[in-house]
Amino acid sequence: MSHLPLCHRQSSTEDLYSLMAGIRLFEMSLLDMFGQGLLAGTTHTCLGQEATAVGVVSCLDRERDIILSSHRCHGHFLAYCGQAEELYLEIMGKPGGVCAGRGGSQHLNVRNFYSNGIQGGIMPIAIGMAKAEKLRQSKAIVTVFLGDGTFGEGAVYEALNIASLWQLPILIIVENNGNAQSTPTQLQLSGTFQGRLEAFNIPVQEIKTTDVRQVIKAVYPLIDKIRHDGSPQALVIEALRLGPHSKGDDHRSKQEMDEIRDKDPLTLMKDLITPSDQACIYQQAQEFIDATRQKVLQEKSYE
Repeated sequence: MSHLPLCHRQSSTEDLYSLMAGIRLFEMSLLDMFGQGLLAGTTHTCLGQEATAVGVVSCLDRERDIILSSHRCHGHFLAYCGQAEELYLEIMGKPGGVCAGRGGSQHLNVRNFYSNGIQGGIMPIAIGMAKAEKLRQSKAIVTVFLGDGTFGEGAVYEALNIASLWQLPILIIVENNGNAQSTPTQLQLSGTFQGRLEAFNIPVQEIKTTDVRQVIKAVYPLIDKIRHDGSPQALVIEALRLGPHSKGDDHRSKQEMDEIRDKDPLTLMKDLITPSDQACIYQQAQEFIDATRQKVLQEKSYE
């Protein structure tokens, strides 16, 4: 196996768990590698947010739909293409990386996947892409992932206005992990995400779940509606951030973290997979990540 296994909306529970476990282990390994000075630049992991990445991307048509992600993009990227080796090399600044080691952790591109670390900067780009697909009459959907902290950027609201006015085929996914870096959402956001989206006449739903099956159940009808009507839809998803904002900047209490871990998307699947099967799948994912990491460590860097 050279890539992590990809999933679609009808994938088995075991396959969904396997992909989420692979993403989790990849991200955990990055924090370890950062501590050893093996990465080029910073990195923002998606520990705890694997269900959103796998659930949303599994509903998309990878051949024609477009995905735009932010600085916390690894899970979305791996759910889209599974290219763990190329992502390792990119974050290490090596020639064999996704963007030849020049984009780093935040700026990735492979086929229809794009990420950008500029806060809020992906929204205007998403609007332009959605307009292009509408003109082509391709029935392609542009999916853009936003964090809760991104709603402090003016470009987001300008883009939402155009998305609604022009009725563009765009799916807006808000991953609300409750923290903008180290500031709780309630201390930096007035009103609600739903209210802000509805102010632009963009239909919005909100789900409070970290269960990947529930994410798929919520996303697929929205995809179908956008494909049919060509108009924007939004979904606010409760997300967890089990790790720090980037490396060590996490000031949450032990009690808060214990409550968050109870909603771990991998743990939620324990009742659907036998303990032996779960252990076997996790071990296989661990072996793949370990082997891939060892391989990229041998690759030459730029001289």
